[in-house]
Amino acid sequence: MSVVQSRPRHISHLGSAVLDTESPTLEKIIWRKEGEKAWVHKGYNVNYIEEGDPSKPPLLLIHGFGASAYHFRYNIPDLAKDHHVFAMDMIGFGLSDKPVIDYNAEIWRDQVLDFIENVVRTSRSSGDNTGCVVAGNSLGGFTALYSASASSTSSRTKNLISGCILLNAAGRFRASSPPPAEDTPAWQQAITDFFSRLIITASFYYTKQPARIAQVLRQVYVDGSNVDDELVESIEYASRDPNAAEVFYRIISRNGNGPPIFIDDLLLNLQVPLLLLWGEQDPWIRPLSADRIQTLFPAAERVNLVAGHCPHDEVPGEVNKAIREFIKQNIEM
Repeated sequence: MSVVQSRPRHISHLGSAVLDTESPTLEKIIWRKEGEKAWVHKGYNVNYIEEGDPSKPPLLLIHGFGASAYHFRYNIPDLAKDHHVFAMDMIGFGLSDKPVIDYNAEIWRDQVLDFIENVVRTSRSSGDNTGCVVAGNSLGGFTALYSASASSTSSRTKNLISGCILLNAAGRFRASSPPPAEDTPAWQQAITDFFSRLIITASFYYTKQPARIAQVLRQVYVDGSNVDDELVESIEYASRDPNAAEVFYRIISRNGNGPPIFIDDLLLNLQVPLLLLWGEQDPWIRPLSADRIQTLFPAAERVNLVAGHCPHDEVPGEVNKAIREFIKQNIEM
């Protein structure tokens, strides 16, 4: 059974710094390598951040591949003014445990649903079953959608999620006609797997270097001014875990082309309001993906942003405003 614990060095009130931009100033949380709060999920320690009044509408933020809850550093303090905000590190990322297991989308889906049921719900007043809005970026966006879709189809989780927000979400769509199946000889597959492991592992050790992390981030931000030392350190520090390279390989080799579940199918079961917050200049996940989602789910709302792959960190003020308006118009009673 999942239990909630506190780390010995948990700090209940996060420190803040000021973002110096021409837009209204935003506070940001301070990066701490010791983490914030801990929750045990299926035997694994999960690091998470919690801010805001428990009587306010709950909101869970889910990071993307290679990132952590810290990536929502400018969103958490601001949104916590009128929401009960949570952000957690998915298993295999950030300061959460990195077990050597076979990673799939169901692991993170179940982590989200269990977290809402056992942490978010228990933090609220007795009898308060207010649904939680989930918002995710990239892989975290797919996880948010998968969780919201699954929640809609299960009697146990039916009311856990009340809204879903996708920030340049990852994921695959069904092709108009599936490619023909190919039978690969076992010996050939073994050689392919061997060289894939070499290439992926080598790329891990290359990309974990701070200078390379900063370079990759700047490639996917239109304005790279928020790519600072703290953000780079939060990513690099997680890569020091002894299991990090193997976990990186297992996630990439299983999910490299997107989780093996189609967005089309998830949208068919989705029964909650959906908001698309899309950085229009994302070099990885183009606006065509958002167009496709709107075609499949016409009720989806959409806000286009002058940003890249991580709009929540690049233009946090605009993202926070859009999230507030979406929750106020569609979720709050």
